[in-house]
Amino acid sequence: MNGQPAESDVQGLVELIDQLERLLDESELSEIEVEAGSTALVVKKPNAFAAAAQAPVGQAAPPATATSQSATGASPATDAPPANAVLAPLTGLFYSSPSPGAQAYTSVGATITIGQVIGLIEAMKLFNEIKSDRGGRVIRIYPQDGDLVKAKQPLIEVEA
Repeated sequence: MNGQPAESDVQGLVELIDQLERLLDESELSEIEVEAGSTALVVKKPNAFAAAAQAPVGQAAPPATATSQSATGASPATDAPPANAVLAPLTGLFYSSPSPGAQAYTSVGATITIGQVIGLIEAMKLFNEIKSDRGGRVIRIYPQDGDLVKAKQPLIEVEA
C-alpha cells in the first residue's frame, strides 16, 4: 500500500460531502461538523465559509474576493449552466493555478483544448486536476481563487 486512499474511498467521501451539503442547504444551519474516528469534516454555507476564510488561523487563507455572479445577478449554482460551460465534477475549493503566485492554467481569451487542465479543486485535502471536456476560446471564468464550488456548477464558459 502506498498510503493513499483508494479511489472508491475518495468517491464515498465526495458523496458524503454532497449529501451533507444538501442537508445544510435545506436547514437554517450555517455549518455541519462530523467526526468519525480520527477523521473530521466541516461543511459550511458559502457565507459562513467567507467569514471563516477571513478569520486568522494557523495557516493563511487565500485572500477574500468578490463572489462570481451571472449577468442577471443570480448565482451560477442556481441557474441552469450554459451549454458551452465546463462544469465542476465535485464540490470543493477552486484554484486557477498550481500554486500561489504561479501562472493560471487558463484565462479569458485563451484557447483551450479537450483534456487541458483548467484548474484545481481541493476536496478532503486532495487537489484534483480539472480537465476541460470542451475546446475553444475561454469567454468567462466563473469562480475566483479560493471560491467554494459545488458539483455541476459552471467553472468556465467556452466559445467554439
